[in-house]
Amino acid sequence: MNFRPWILVFLPLLCAAQAPDWRKVEEETLRHYTAVVHMDTTDPPGNETRVVDYVKKVLEAEGIPVITSAKDPARANLIARLKGNGSKRPLLIMGHTDTVKVDQAKWINFGPFSAARDGGYIYGRGTLDDKDNMTAGLMTMLLLKRLNVPLDRDVIFVAEAGEEASTANGIAWLVDHNWTGINAEICLAEGGQVTRRNGQVRWALIQTAEKLPKGAALVAHGISGHGSRPMRTNAIVHLSRAVEKIAMWDPPMRFNDTTRYYFEKLSTLADPEDAARYKALFDPQKSAAARQYLAEHDPGQYSMLHTSISPNIIQGGFQVNVIPSEATATLDIRALPDEDMPAFFDLMRKVINDPAVELVPNGRNSRPAAPPSRIDGEAFKAIEAADRKVYNAETIPQMSTGATDMAYLRAKGVQCYGIGPMVDEEDAPKGYGAHSDQERILEEALYKFVRFNWEVATSLAARR
Repeated sequence: MNFRPWILVFLPLLCAAQAPDWRKVEEETLRHYTAVVHMDTTDPPGNETRVVDYVKKVLEAEGIPVITSAKDPARANLIARLKGNGSKRPLLIMGHTDTVKVDQAKWINFGPFSAARDGGYIYGRGTLDDKDNMTAGLMTMLLLKRLNVPLDRDVIFVAEAGEEASTANGIAWLVDHNWTGINAEICLAEGGQVTRRNGQVRWALIQTAEKLPKGAALVAHGISGHGSRPMRTNAIVHLSRAVEKIAMWDPPMRFNDTTRYYFEKLSTLADPEDAARYKALFDPQKSAAARQYLAEHDPGQYSMLHTSISPNIIQGGFQVNVIPSEATATLDIRALPDEDMPAFFDLMRKVINDPAVELVPNGRNSRPAAPPSRIDGEAFKAIEAADRKVYNAETIPQMSTGATDMAYLRAKGVQCYGIGPMVDEEDAPKGYGAHSDQERILEEALYKFVRFNWEVATSLAARR
């Protein structure tokens, strides 16, 4: 080999040339982010095309190819692609452009589309869900293109519609009509967060699995009659008993690879009292008491342990002096990814143990079942490295109790990882979290999240 020592002199300069100017990146990030937060894309009706038009203009100004695809012209999706050499399959970075609705009267301090900056925070609907992911993906594409980063993989950016209420306009449409344009080996999307307490980073949560929305109704049947002559056959009485039984039931606990690792890892990082409780979950003699504590004090952790049931709607009766012959409770069931639902419904019937109460599955579930994403592969290792570099944090995989659009991609074999910015544990109970009436993000968290996306994308896609 003809070795040239001068290469060692210039190699650091070549590497430095590939590093973004983060001060300028932060200025541009804030400009794009506030622009899209200003746009009302509450779903329904969505009107996500207004964001897509803005993002399309930004990308095309940099020479990045863009296509749009829409079931409804007002609710377009955007797909952009940077080409690699094809030696590895693509990386997909995805964020949704719609938000949940707002109650204008509750946004007292800052308007829901103000993108107001105050005390180190940015306020507005979608600041945490999900215009942060969308903007971070946009900035990652811009940086890869401007710095002319050679790629082993295509890098695909998707700004999708309809995640909050109408996936038929978003991910379901893209999977059915644009699959070749978004097919990837790895996907980064919403679903995780970097958890802070008292301003200090505790750990980084990465979503590698999610529960599936299912549903059922409890329908109690009885004899109608005059309200002045109460009857033990009253449908509401039977329904009430059934609801209490099912709500207080502790369904069978079952770990998968993600949840087992999650609680094992937490038991090494959490405060001593919590750590002991997480360890107790694996001890048959102590598990029941640990689950009972979590059910009462930490329902999010408790829900990860099993298929969960929440009775959320009660209907019965139509007049105060008439005993109704029927009453209904609608249940929100969130199933483990591999739950045998017919068998689970049979267990519920045994718990209720009342012939006057009928369990009626309602078929609710628009998201397909899929196994957890790998936590021993290249993608997870790249995420771990980025968490250490950007946040000095340990990475913990988690199964989300809510649903994301990654379910559609996992079902097609894509390894999906839910990521997110720094979030203060204290914010959600104070009404500052996602979907809240004063949704907000730390401005510092937005900028660090862009750096995190950059680190992961270059680690996975840049030519080695």
